[in-house]
Amino acid sequence: MPEIKETKAQKVERLKREKNAWEHLDEIRSFARAGFNSIPPEWLGTYFRSWGVYTQGDGAGVTGGVGGEGKSTPFFMMRIRIPNGLLATHQLRTIAEITQQHARGVADITVRQNVQLHWVTIESLPEVLDQLYRAGLTTTGACGDVARAVTGCPLAGLDADEIYDASPLALELDRHFAGNAEFYNLPRKFKMSITGCRVWCSYPEINDVGFTAVTRKRLSGTETGFSVRIGGGLSTEPHLAARLNAFIRPEQVLPVARGVAEIFKASDELRQNRKQARLKYLFLKHGYTPDSFLAELEDRIGFKLDSAEHEDPPADVYRDHVGVHGQKQHSVSYVGAAVLRGRITPDQMRTAATLAERFADGHVRTTVMQNLLIVNIPNQHADDVASELQSSGLPVGGTPFLRGTVACTGSEYCKLALTETKGFARWLVGELEERLPGFDQQLKLNITGCPNSCGQHWIADLGIEGKKIKVDGRMQDAYYFCVGGAVGQFQSIARPVGYRCLATEVPDAIERLLNQFQLVRSSGENLRQFFARHSNDEIRSLLSGEIQPPVDRDLAIGSVPHGVEG
Repeated sequence: MPEIKETKAQKVERLKREKNAWEHLDEIRSFARAGFNSIPPEWLGTYFRSWGVYTQGDGAGVTGGVGGEGKSTPFFMMRIRIPNGLLATHQLRTIAEITQQHARGVADITVRQNVQLHWVTIESLPEVLDQLYRAGLTTTGACGDVARAVTGCPLAGLDADEIYDASPLALELDRHFAGNAEFYNLPRKFKMSITGCRVWCSYPEINDVGFTAVTRKRLSGTETGFSVRIGGGLSTEPHLAARLNAFIRPEQVLPVARGVAEIFKASDELRQNRKQARLKYLFLKHGYTPDSFLAELEDRIGFKLDSAEHEDPPADVYRDHVGVHGQKQHSVSYVGAAVLRGRITPDQMRTAATLAERFADGHVRTTVMQNLLIVNIPNQHADDVASELQSSGLPVGGTPFLRGTVACTGSEYCKLALTETKGFARWLVGELEERLPGFDQQLKLNITGCPNSCGQHWIADLGIEGKKIKVDGRMQDAYYFCVGGAVGQFQSIARPVGYRCLATEVPDAIERLLNQFQLVRSSGENLRQFFARHSNDEIRSLLSGEIQPPVDRDLAIGSVPHGVEG
């Protein structure tokens, strides 16, 4: 009788059932003593991920390997879990020290407020984990089929216009799920966001569970609680989260989050195919509606939820928190620095820590736009902090291109990427600043190195997706254009417009498009409105400079596994 071979999904599910890697730090220590060659495949491919660790690529990405995945090197990427983006300066200094000693000085702030390191060796991994633990930090659950770090507004408790300080709830959620064996074996990653700010800067629309603060009138006054959205996610099949008809009181947030995670965990239909294992596929493939999900959730948690209240999703606003701004506290401000493409050096981290200790109360915060904030600065010192950050290469302000550009890890380190993104992002911003010096529209320019959308190109004004084009017999980096993505009041998945060009030609295409926008836009018209009133054919002609037939949005060479976004 022929042997029945396990599918990839079956293998991963079996491995997760057989071992909770969080209980086996001793094995990691033994690998460190014996060297990289002692690590079995199941650790490299599965178990390390739940520790926030996964193998680093060789710089060629997908095209350097087989089966839609590039070759591995004997080095690791490591993600540090930073719930709500909250960091004390001693923690930032620890990250800076680890980055310098163990990661060749390479660290990135991710699109989920975490910090990702590169070049970590198995020999240094236990020491890195121990250093982080002593600083009150962890990598547990920063990757893998588990509950990821909870994101939230980095100005929670500080924003003068916030509805509610949700950071205590964010930290409660994160403490409950991080390292919790009940939620070790989920079908795939599980992402949560909770915010009390009015601009929804943590993007609840693309989380598995997104709580947003809302108030309702009661006989005794007003009461603050939360709306909840379920099943958001991007990757190759983007889905904006569905809002449930429910008002969640603060004390109900944890039971509701647990209930959703339990539904996810119990969904065996999501364990059959790794590419369709996210919570959103209950809505996309398995017939769930907001009403049916709510009914199952209420059965799971054992109580009825009140009906939803009216809410006001934010319109087009920057969500990057860059600049010098007053806080709700009297006579203090925060200073937000734009960290281009999220890459930050140990010296820049130390500078930020020193400034936060010297002029403020020793706290910094990270954002989903890959930026860094120093908070609680007396107003008289805010300009000094801004000036010193600027001198260290962390500009406070800048052009729309500097502020609005986001980039994923790319083929520099990621085995799943088709294109290099970080260096490309820096070059592209410089080109656009030089070519369009007077451009003053807010712009989200998101760069992703493959269809997995770790760079979140589906929710960008201009989203470009990494591809390959063969030129003179050689495969070269290229990008495919999508336009009109948005979250909030005008939420929409970006439209693929059928235009693709070499990476070296991207500045030309964007320059043509934005120049034409400035020439022909209606009075007061913004980019979102401009894109909405132009067809894909028209946008493609503006990008290319001539009438061109559409190019298919081909999905890369071979199948591409789901991404490893931050």
